[in-house]
Amino acid sequence: MTDNERSNADNFYKMMIRQMTDPSYLPTISMPELYENVYSKSPPIIDGLLYPGTYLFVGAPKVGKSFFMLQLAYHISTGTSLWEYPVRKGTVLYLALEDSYHRLQERLYRMFGTDCAPDLHFSVSAHQLGKGLDEQLRGFINEHHDTRLIIIDTLQKVRELDGDAYSYANDYEIITRLKKFADFVGICLLLVHHTRKQKSEDAFDMISGTNGLMGAADWAFLLRKEKRTSNTAFLEISGRDQQDQKLTLVRNEVSLGWDLENAETELWKEPPDSLLKQISRLVTDECPDWVGTATELVKVLTVDIPINSITKRLNVSAARLLNEYKIVYRRGQRNGERRPLELHKVIEEIKS
Repeated sequence: MTDNERSNADNFYKMMIRQMTDPSYLPTISMPELYENVYSKSPPIIDGLLYPGTYLFVGAPKVGKSFFMLQLAYHISTGTSLWEYPVRKGTVLYLALEDSYHRLQERLYRMFGTDCAPDLHFSVSAHQLGKGLDEQLRGFINEHHDTRLIIIDTLQKVRELDGDAYSYANDYEIITRLKKFADFVGICLLLVHHTRKQKSEDAFDMISGTNGLMGAADWAFLLRKEKRTSNTAFLEISGRDQQDQKLTLVRNEVSLGWDLENAETELWKEPPDSLLKQISRLVTDECPDWVGTATELVKVLTVDIPINSITKRLNVSAARLLNEYKIVYRRGQRNGERRPLELHKVIEEIKS
């Protein structure tokens, strides 16, 4: 171990001891330290539509929310595209807590016939949050490691009620607790909820409960009709790190599922990154591995990027490099003054 590495280790242990013994200690990270880290970011479950995180899915009673949930669950569990949006296949758990298995059977048969999805699982009963639900969901994920989506239909069925059941603090705490779980295991958690009767200029103000629900969730879907008897509905999407969208849907009179008529907004896409594009030409199926220093990478790519910033750019863009180009980037172990960069091409099967 070098003197510098020994000093860093000593500082780390001192920091850990202080953090455990000093209640006034506030852990912080500087901007340079932040850029030295590589943070993972899971790819979308449905490109441009559904991502890992916590969603509210809100609509009036009998508007067609449960049929939409079945549609999402089936497409993700089979990996088939939804309205031409590419889908990444994974196991789905649907807690249909207001239904029976008989009703689910009839709906599924009407929507998909006898085509079965072995990776789509249902339950019509579950414990409440704080009374065993957490353990049940962890147990399912431990048995199904490729779980991508869990639907809880409805949120009201699993929330623990008390004397302060509908305060902002209580609503925020419920969603925050579920969000921590979804973020920790890296899945999408979709919570079905109802709207209230009062109209509002902002459609999302019609979510039943306080603003704590919307404030703590990552995103919200709102399914609404202008007329209850209409076959046309609007799906509005709002949330963090995702463009607001409005889709016009039409109810299929045969299957009772939803078909996309049009999208009001074109999906936002990140602008091209020339550095990542050149790396994708360097690391290919034929030459799947590259190891070298930042200086060597700049030379082989012939890019006009300062050597001391290329590592920071790769740290920031590591998730995009993996999700878009299927190239894993990592920092190798330091060997003296040399710390190599490692690039490796992987194959990920995406059915669409």
